[in-house]
Amino acid sequence: MPVYEYQCKDCNHQFELRQKFSDPAASECPECGGAVQKMISAAAFTLKGDGWFAQGYCPKTESPKPAACAGGGCCGGH
Repeated sequence: MPVYEYQCKDCNHQFELRQKFSDPAASECPECGGAVQKMISAAAFTLKGDGWFAQGYCPKTESPKPAACAGGGCCGGH
């Protein structure tokens, strides 16, 4: 479920809510009961494990990896 950020128009309190896409937007501040507006923020996500990038996208080469790439994964085609 996505996390949405809201800010109160009266007291400027900022808070986050985990909501389904189908849930109605929050309308009341939990601190003062004032009206709130949804904030626009960058979405954060992390790709974990062996997925499409490491298995299907990462270019493979025969040359040894530089020391900076010793941790594994893809390192600029090296």
